[in-house]
Amino acid sequence: MTTSPSFAQDAADRLAVVEALYRFTAGIDLRDSKLLSSALAEDAVSDFRPAAAKAGFEYPVIQGRDIIVSALTTSLASLDTTHSVSNPRVTIDGDTARMDVLVEAQHVPRSDPSRYYLMKNRYDVELVRNGDVWVITYNTVDNIWRSGDPAVLSVV
Repeated sequence: MTTSPSFAQDAADRLAVVEALYRFTAGIDLRDSKLLSSALAEDAVSDFRPAAAKAGFEYPVIQGRDIIVSALTTSLASLDTTHSVSNPRVTIDGDTARMDVLVEAQHVPRSDPSRYYLMKNRYDVELVRNGDVWVITYNTVDNIWRSGDPAVLSVV
């Protein structure tokens, strides 16, 4: 079986789009600001408001790669996190893409590992091609279900 160049390019682009979210979530979990930053466009926007509202707190829309990286590394500094990405559905139109994906996010305070807050979130992600990689331009996070103590997210 031979594969057409357009099919191979489409498959490579779809994988590269998902890879942007892998860099984003791994950057958070590994506390790797450089990796996290590599997933975001310079003027990226992060909108966690829908998920935050369901957890009972307010979180502002954040704009700008450096501000997003700083906000995430600061707000999650006292937590161990794991993010699992599943069921990505990718649509590509030239040099832009959109992805609907599920992300399960576990949050555990390092000072008290008996507590946790587990969230199953739906990410609506917009991306652009930036050279050989895809980067996130806009990410909206909504929550599907949650378990545990939401106060974990406000641990300092």
